[in-house]
Amino acid sequence: MSIVPDVKNWTWVLERSCPECGFDPESIVYAAVPALAREYAGRLSATLGRPDATARPDDSTWSVLEYAAHVRDVCRIFTYRAAIAARTEAVDPKVPGFDAKGSESADGVPVFSNWDQDVTATVDRYEKQDPRTVAGELTDAAEAVARAFASIPEAALGNRARRSDGSVFTVESLAAYFLHDLIHHVHDVRG
Repeated sequence: MSIVPDVKNWTWVLERSCPECGFDPESIVYAAVPALAREYAGRLSATLGRPDATARPDDSTWSVLEYAAHVRDVCRIFTYRAAIAARTEAVDPKVPGFDAKGSESADGVPVFSNWDQDVTATVDRYEKQDPRTVAGELTDAAEAVARAFASIPEAALGNRARRSDGSVFTVESLAAYFLHDLIHHVHDVRG
């Protein structure tokens, strides 16, 4: 059964707290993002050991396995996007449904490639993946994104990049936006 796509624009979490997961953008210190990424990915990875990790709680909610596979790919995409925003070498994350052909706007600001997370979930068959494999891949992807954010020099934290919908991020706000996604999904699975 397919899940109804989430088409919300979540950029509001950069301006106010998330009432669902408690994420508070004002409390995020950029230097803490790498450690928090590792911590929350570890918590999510641990939920993959649950006996019901592959079962959907209802027809409209992903299983723990599907959330973990999604967060693994979020980490991969944001490793790439952090490099784009910081103007360093970006390596195509090879995520199904993601086109790594970003562009540059007329004002010289990089524009992120679009990612349809629902296409990725379907094409990559998240629900059929092995929980142990996903746990290892999630750990690796979280480590890569943590290293990516940690390696960006302070002078580049204000570098801007834009999504194709016009939303503008600095490296710093991109890190917070990423972190909300991770924290929110740990909350979703009660990790």
